[in-house]
Amino acid sequence: MNGVILRWPVPIGTSINAQYYKKVLQDKLRPAIRKKRPRLLESGILFHHDNAPVHTARAGTDVLAGYQWELLEHPRYSPDLAPCDFHLFPKMKEHLRGQRFETEEDIT
Repeated sequence: MNGVILRWPVPIGTSINAQYYKKVLQDKLRPAIRKKRPRLLESGILFHHDNAPVHTARAGTDVLAGYQWELLEHPRYSPDLAPCDFHLFPKMKEHLRGQRFETEEDIT
């Protein structure tokens, strides 16, 4: 809602597992929140991530529970909930293939 708090590129060749995710939560995300939006830590954080195994593994969920952040439920995947992902969006992107935009204004 107020912009990106953390953008963390994963180094090439790094395996994304529960321990890596835990380390990012502890060493990258929480300090970024403390630096950019310290009031969030006082007022409470609503945290949302999907149901990927790395996100639901105990290592990460224990860290989030210790932070007392409220976890928002993510619905289980169902193809009938998002048919656009498989049909509409690829068709919409076809006419954009190969185009480059210099600025955000060029996109609109």
